[in-house]
Amino acid sequence: MTPRNRYLECVLFGAPDKIPFSPGGPRESTLSRWRSEGLPADRPWFDVLLETLGVEKQSDGSSPEALDVSFKMMPQFEEEVLEHKNGHYLVRDWMGAVTEISDVYDYTYIRAAKDFVTRKWHKFPVQTRADWEEMKKRYDPKTEGRHPEDLMERCARMKDRDTVAGIHFNGPFWQLREWCGFEGLCLLMLDDPPWVEEMCDFWCDFVLETMRPILENVTLDSVGMSEDMAYKEHSMISPAMVRQFLMPCYAKWISASKDSGVPVIFMDSDGHIGDLLPLWIEAGINCCGPIEVAAGNDVVEYRRRFGKKMAYTGTVDKRAIAKGGKIMEQEVLRVVLPLLEDGGTIPGCDHGVPHDISWSNFIEYARLLARLTGWL
Repeated sequence: MTPRNRYLECVLFGAPDKIPFSPGGPRESTLSRWRSEGLPADRPWFDVLLETLGVEKQSDGSSPEALDVSFKMMPQFEEEVLEHKNGHYLVRDWMGAVTEISDVYDYTYIRAAKDFVTRKWHKFPVQTRADWEEMKKRYDPKTEGRHPEDLMERCARMKDRDTVAGIHFNGPFWQLREWCGFEGLCLLMLDDPPWVEEMCDFWCDFVLETMRPILENVTLDSVGMSEDMAYKEHSMISPAMVRQFLMPCYAKWISASKDSGVPVIFMDSDGHIGDLLPLWIEAGINCCGPIEVAAGNDVVEYRRRFGKKMAYTGTVDKRAIAKGGKIMEQEVLRVVLPLLEDGGTIPGCDHGVPHDISWSNFIEYARLLARLTGWL
């Protein structure tokens, strides 16, 4: 099977020859540890892992033909260090937020998932209606550079591909939080719901118009959203708020995607998603991850409750991988085996691989995963 066929057969509950091998990837500090433990400094970690396991080299499944569409603000804010004292930078980042970060890092760590970094948010760019009117000017679907000049040619070359192709953008909760801040957004949902609905509608239309040229010219395999809208044990907002503010966006995006022939609608959210899954399924979302175990998610219970209405990626507890041995093996078997029986899973670490996972324990875990998914 091609990587594309294998991916689609897997997440759509078909009959793949193997399950995509996706153990998870390290952040900067993790990779540094692995280098100190014997991983060669001059070679990609995944190539070394495959050689160590004796697994054939494979495509990561993503399309070599990048669409290079941007859903970011244009123009971005000019990044500026406002203050540097007591071991911290105070920075206005490219999204317009004022953020504090340790000077162990530079400000590029604020908005990039390079490592596990703690940041403190001081101010967000949309505080008033006037701020909002100015912010809207940065989100024109027709801005030069939002799509590559040769987009049509790229779409044409992707039609007979063997690899997975998709686009991914922020969901309405994530994006409004970037504009207003988490507390600011939640207060607006209570104090000024019409304004929240206006911002959701604006973001919905912007995303729809930005992805329209793609959906009209090539059939993608997946359209994905990032929301990160749950804490350790609960959703950040109520199901009623999800239905009021977010689901109208989902409905329009998913309808356009399905009309284009997109088979997989993916949702990325950290935290406990138990109360959100029924709403996502209702909206037409059919795959989600990373299903963090430490947040109280139990993918085996979710499969029992929701059956084949939802496929899952991730699901393996990073804490068990760090412990290794029998603890790791029992946890992997607990969450992977029940789902492999009926499909709809691409198992891997339930978030970025943290630095408390040693290279030897990661190899041990990856070897078990490779056996279970048909690569060994």
